[in-house]
Amino acid sequence: MRKPQFLSRLVFVMAFFSVTNTIIAQVTFPENGVDDPRHGYYAFTNATIVKDGATILTNATLVIKDRKIIAVGTTIKAPVGAVEIDCKDKFIYPSFIDIYADYGITTPPAPQSGGAGGGGFFQPQQLTSNAKGPQGWNQAIKSDVDAYKIFTVDDAKAKPLRDAGFGTVLSHVQDGIARGTGVVVSLADEKENLVIIKERASAHYSFNKGTSSQSYPGSMMGSIALLRQTYLDALWYKNKPAEEGFNLSLQAWLDNQNLPQIFDANDKWNDLRADRIGDEFGVQYIIKTGGNEYQRMKEMKSTNASFIVSLNYPQAQDVEDPNEARFVSVNDMKHWEMAPSNPAAFEKAGINFCLTTADLKNVNLFWANLRKAMEYGLSENKVMEALTKTPATLLGVYNKVGSLEEGKLANFLITTGPVFNEKTVIIQNWVQGKKYSVNGDAWTNIAGVYNLSVNNPGGTESFTLDVKGNSSLTMFGKDTLNTKFSDDGKIVKLSYAPMVHRQRPADLNAGSGQPGREQRPGGRFPGGYGGGAGQADALPASATRLTGVSYGTEWNGTGTDSLGNSFTWTARFLKAAVVKPDSAQKKEIPVIGKVVYPFEPFGWEESQQP
Repeated sequence: MRKPQFLSRLVFVMAFFSVTNTIIAQVTFPENGVDDPRHGYYAFTNATIVKDGATILTNATLVIKDRKIIAVGTTIKAPVGAVEIDCKDKFIYPSFIDIYADYGITTPPAPQSGGAGGGGFFQPQQLTSNAKGPQGWNQAIKSDVDAYKIFTVDDAKAKPLRDAGFGTVLSHVQDGIARGTGVVVSLADEKENLVIIKERASAHYSFNKGTSSQSYPGSMMGSIALLRQTYLDALWYKNKPAEEGFNLSLQAWLDNQNLPQIFDANDKWNDLRADRIGDEFGVQYIIKTGGNEYQRMKEMKSTNASFIVSLNYPQAQDVEDPNEARFVSVNDMKHWEMAPSNPAAFEKAGINFCLTTADLKNVNLFWANLRKAMEYGLSENKVMEALTKTPATLLGVYNKVGSLEEGKLANFLITTGPVFNEKTVIIQNWVQGKKYSVNGDAWTNIAGVYNLSVNNPGGTESFTLDVKGNSSLTMFGKDTLNTKFSDDGKIVKLSYAPMVHRQRPADLNAGSGQPGREQRPGGRFPGGYGGGAGQADALPASATRLTGVSYGTEWNGTGTDSLGNSFTWTARFLKAAVVKPDSAQKKEIPVIGKVVYPFEPFGWEESQQP
């Protein structure tokens, strides 16, 4: 009887320790200091929520907790314990996804010498690979590179992407003909292990051998031949031939074939070349464009590929100098005219595509170039899809990002209106449940008329403030005053002084022998008199300065006058600003020339092709 009793106690003790270990072993990263985990629990109420490109909820609530969305809908109440944020008149959208980036990846150094590798055509050539380890014979085949192994969080580079509305990117090492695998990461400023969403998300290829110093390949023909040969070598290596031993490049190549295959073609003809290689070996590439695909849309459609479309457009040609204008080709002029229509051409042809910030000189150009593409016919619904659902679906992460649904990561934007409207401002970008302010002062619309009471030592003065925005107002008492104003949603700063009206002396040119200067309309003269272009004078050192705190419809604080006397002041909201109807007419699609075949002067239009 004692043996069964002993066994039962042993089982109980083992079960106890296993449960204890489960409870204690939460994370493997030690905390250097007091462990203070912050479990973000928020309810965003009264918002217009765009769950995806097809579903819009009005007066809805979004609830997030511990980096994820736990509820979204129109009948949800803010849970007990959640921080409630009133989003009346605000819009909430899924954060955008960029499927082609190098964020967090160190760019390999460029080769030290030009030419076709190995020191240039007339220099000693490097015929064999100098890569260390069991790699294949050509350095341009870097299929064993995994971006997630070298990825590092870089908040300085993440910020401009977040400010543009992005919350997730696919990063890879943009070097070589076979570039290894890409990693899907969020743009949160967290540890690397927390921001990686999918470690091996894609395989990447190009026709550019990159930093390889090996002589071969030295041409487009050589790059195509190397790709085709590597496909054939990998099929042969699949049977593990003893005479080959272990080939890391070919093994990685085989391991990567079950991933989405992304090809950086970067030109309409290279798009077709890449597709033909894929057809030969049963691979359907996702093709990154070069911006001139609108010239051959039928051929693009026939590839059955999905495309990654850049918003990079050519700069306007300088034709001011007639001597230089002679060297500007009609091809370049026509491409400059038609390049912004490239995304709309993909939509019109019914081709699946994503949008990317790749190739832009600066991420800050993203919105300007996107709106230009929309002027040329790209629809809002397609833009929304190309920045959210389509890239997430292609990468197999739509169960985590790309829309606002229960269980997905809390990656979303809060805006002042429909996100693609020209006057809309992104207020905040939440990434994995963490707030990143973009234009925080735009949260509260303070526009309106206020009464300002300044309690000077000599008595109370009253002024009227006509507030236009967070950095603009008109202030007047007995006369209009010169002002400087700012409101960041919490702190209000206002300085003011009487406007100085300066007159040009009547005898300025008397006796100088110079003719009098012509007076401009409004009594102003070209030059430094009367304020130049009519702008307000800079505030003098004797200006009265106020600072205080905003409590919504009332502002209170202290100030200092020109004599250094301190006083208190209060501004009270009187009435809202009159909302003027938007008089801006919808921009019509620009009239552009027709595509000709070939894309040269005197080419045939499509209907006229022989």
